Amino acid sequence: MRKVKFIYNPFSGENTIVGDIDTVIMTHQRKGYIVVPHRISFDTEIDQAFDDIDDTYEYVIIAGGDGTVDTVVNCMKKRDIDLPIAILPVGTANDFAKFIGMSQNVEEACEQILSSKPKDLDIGKINDKYFINVASTGLFTDVSQKTDVNLKNTIGKLAYYLKGLEQLPNFRSLHIKVSSEEIEFHGEMYLMLVFNGQTAGNFKLAYKADVTDGMLDVIIIKAVMLKDLLPLFIKILKGEHLEGQNGIIYFKTDKLDIECHEDIVTDIDGERGPDFPIHIECIKGGIKVLGIKSDLQ
Repeated sequence: MRKVKFIYNPFSGENTIVGDIDTVIMTHQRKGYIVVPHRISFDTEIDQAFDDIDDTYEYVIIAGGDGTVDTVVNCMKKRDIDLPIAILPVGTANDFAKFIGMSQNVEEACEQILSSKPKDLDIGKINDKYFINVASTGLFTDVSQKTDVNLKNTIGKLAYYLKGLEQLPNFRSLHIKVSSEEIEFHGEMYLMLVFNGQTAGNFKLAYKADVTDGMLDVIIIKAVMLKDLLPLFIKILKGEHLEGQNGIIYFKTDKLDIECHEDIVTDIDGERGPDFPIHIECIKGGIKVLGIKSDLQ
């Protein structure tokens, strides 16, 4: 008996997965799998999804955005469950799933998963939590945390942009200390991102990121004059490389430490991260993933 645990977030994106549950079950039954679903809700703990896990299960399908995937992965790590995962990108933000080449069509994504073999990919760890795509801190990094779930489900990414506009009056420089083997930065910044993937909000910032090299890609946007900041944002909007741009520090590392005494929080894939000080490291081959593109960098 071959079983698959199917964990889905009915509140993700525009609730589309609710209408595709039969598709997930149908495509797997054709291949001889029994699908055991678990619906994420506000009433139950996510780790209840794994109460029945045994050696009859072959992998875990996660239907949701980056935050949902992050939550499930952290639960699996806490329980020492080493099953491969597969992602159905049905959330508001699906940066990591898009990076690894998952189709946004649920039936196609299921076929992609079923025809693949697990591949070891890196994940990030920030203190005692894990992240799959990006950890961040600085201005606007808690926008996702503050955005109403119903608003996200109704108007999608536009909800993030509207919430970001609300925070413009709080725009200021932040003092931070970053230490790694490659670089030491002790100064003023606006935003810092530590990537395992390549994109944030569908903007490809960490173009060098490779989820198999055991390294994280770090981008620090320093506090610079407005005249230098505008060309930088134009490059971001155009998807151009940021390296070498005035006001940007971009480097790769396998671990780093961050200290900050400002009134700001950390964010991991759209969810609240740990408080400062923080230690971030790359766990090489830390998770097995199904369905990824063969040419993934």
